[in-house]
Amino acid sequence: MTAADTAPRQTESLTGHSSGARAWIVTGLLVVFMMVNFADKSVFGLAADEIRADMRLSATEFGLANSAFFLLFSVAAAAVGLLSDRVRPKWLLLTMAVLWSVAQTPAALGGGLAVLIGSRVLLGAAEGPAFPVAQQAALSWFPNHRRNLPGALVTLGVTLGVITAAPGLTWVIHHHGWRAALWVVAAAGALWALLWAVLGADGTYRTDAPEAPSVESAAKPTYRRILGSRTWIGTTAAYFTSYWCVALMLVWMPSYLHNGLGHSAAASGKLVALPWAMGALALLGQAALTGRLMRRGVSSRWARGRVGAGLLLLGAAACLALPLVDGAGAKTALLVVGLGLGGAFPTVAVTTVAELAPPARRGGALGTMNATVTTAGLIAPAVVGQLVDSRGVAGYQTAVLLSGVLLLVGALAAFTLIDPARDAARPDA
Repeated sequence: MTAADTAPRQTESLTGHSSGARAWIVTGLLVVFMMVNFADKSVFGLAADEIRADMRLSATEFGLANSAFFLLFSVAAAAVGLLSDRVRPKWLLLTMAVLWSVAQTPAALGGGLAVLIGSRVLLGAAEGPAFPVAQQAALSWFPNHRRNLPGALVTLGVTLGVITAAPGLTWVIHHHGWRAALWVVAAAGALWALLWAVLGADGTYRTDAPEAPSVESAAKPTYRRILGSRTWIGTTAAYFTSYWCVALMLVWMPSYLHNGLGHSAAASGKLVALPWAMGALALLGQAALTGRLMRRGVSSRWARGRVGAGLLLLGAAACLALPLVDGAGAKTALLVVGLGLGGAFPTVAVTTVAELAPPARRGGALGTMNATVTTAGLIAPAVVGQLVDSRGVAGYQTAVLLSGVLLLVGALAAFTLIDPARDAARPDA
């Protein structure tokens, strides 16, 4: 067993900080937080045909309206990520959840495209910091060698949000309209905020407790050094390609299943959950494998970087194989595997950067990574919209092939660049 692995255990014993029931209660609340977050995001994808018909939008216009969600998303992620190194994450998360509910209200009440876009811009600004701050809050309850499972569970909230929301929101949309679905997710956000105000708390491994001497308790490096490291660059590049798949699933997959592959609207509302379920299995499998490897003394270069690269590589292979098969069933299966595995990199990204950055720099490092990565959400919906307008249903398949190429690039970046132990040990420039 390595010093890097044993040091957190020794520190945990010396400080008296242990992750008990409270840690898992907070982690559970943060899983629900991410569920609500992605239920918010999924409404537009589930109601794509209804919104386009109601507002008479082309595919390009609808793609641009979805891209507007990410207009301030990345800026807010970076700004609040840096702020979370100084302000307690508990209050930042509470503020975000309240703003989510407020942001849904204008479009839920009515109005045209301008109101819809304005609401989405506000919602994007409020949701941009959600994932990095939620991960920072969860990981602050655990030392490095125990972070794979809570990190995976918070990421799993993304999947559970879509899986649980898709059937219910699809029913609401078809029976009561897409604006009613906005009221549903607004109420969910308000209820979570109430629970978090009572039960939420910050962990003992945030900034006040010493951690592993090799990484966690090193002298504070500058943000420039962290963000310029090969590990941060490789992790961010790989995560960007993974988030591209996430954006594609959120915005265009229901339409692809219905309009491109011929599934009924009801079936599409159910099938859309499958790649998220595939991603959930990959997340849990990755967390278990990575945790086991690290407990045996395997470096993060292999346990995180190369395991994550393998996920992206498998996703790329499935996406690129799409033109080689015939039939809606076979294409749907490859789509599920390709986008599901391709979108399963977030836990690798978050735990890798959390290992690289000490507690006092962790929020900024995670937030800046998320800000960079989520520009994929700004670009992907508009690009796919243009492909669909210009190529018809064939544009959907072209979009999946483009995702496969990007995932190959991401796998290469993760395989060759990620090594947090190496980069954390570098002397300051």
